[in-house]
Amino acid sequence: MIVLVALAAIVVAMGGYLAWRKFSTPALPAGIAKANGRIEAERVDVATKLAGRLKEVLVKEGDSVKKGQTLAVMDTAELEAQMNDAKAEARQAERQLDQAIALLAQRNSELTLAKQELERSQKLAQKGYTPNEVVEQRTSAKISADAAVNSAHAQIDVAKAAIESATARVARIQTYLDDSILTAPRSGRVQYRLALPGEVLAAGGKVLTLLDVTDVYMTVFLPTSEAGRLAIGAEARIIFDAAPQYVVPGYISFVATEAQFTPKYVETQSEREKLMFRVKVQLPADVLEKYSALVKTGVPGVAYIRLSPSVQWPDNLTVALP
Repeated sequence: MIVLVALAAIVVAMGGYLAWRKFSTPALPAGIAKANGRIEAERVDVATKLAGRLKEVLVKEGDSVKKGQTLAVMDTAELEAQMNDAKAEARQAERQLDQAIALLAQRNSELTLAKQELERSQKLAQKGYTPNEVVEQRTSAKISADAAVNSAHAQIDVAKAAIESATARVARIQTYLDDSILTAPRSGRVQYRLALPGEVLAAGGKVLTLLDVTDVYMTVFLPTSEAGRLAIGAEARIIFDAAPQYVVPGYISFVATEAQFTPKYVETQSEREKLMFRVKVQLPADVLEKYSALVKTGVPGVAYIRLSPSVQWPDNLTVALP
């Protein structure tokens, strides 16, 4: 008998608690939608551009990183050898250019001499002091000197092209060396370390995954009747299950153009009312910057979305931050 009385008391107490929970929570005014969701953040994969061996990883899971910070380094021994070879080719091409310039000066001197000898022989031939054979020889020598000058110019062009090619190769290898230092494309937090030093990775091999804690949102789903009234930029509030005493501001940054959970196309009104649209409730950047250390993905909560700007937020949804 005592046991039955105790059980009845427990049932009454539980019913009273549930009734208190139900009636103590203020009803939402018309024009405010409610939906459950989990916090998410934009993920960024840090990957290798070239195949190679991973030499060093400089961060751990959970570390906060800044944009441009070095996260990992690839082994560059082979690239450095190629760089030394390319620089040697560039120096050799520069020496060839110097030689070609010197040769051009010599050929110009020879051409000047050939022109002078031809002019003298022509004058002497007009006076009958030099046979025509000498004039012909001087003319041939002048033509050969012209060809030699043109050849020297061509050698200079070849040497310059070789320098440009070697310089371009040096720049290309330097780009590969730069790409071998993996840096953070944006500020965030290291979520996963996907490779260890010593591993050989293919081109595009993932090394780390970052979470951008400045781009955090909650994905929720709203029915047609509510999603159809929702405007981009509409105000929202989020209450996390882990911290119900706080009310976090937000705004609508995305509304899907296609429905979820039901067939893509339905004809009856009752079926259309069951359509659910994916909505992103974005957290403001200034709030995220101030509380970045508290941001955690996967935390569940409830989003309250104002469908009309004329609707006033109830007191229990006034922004309250730590």
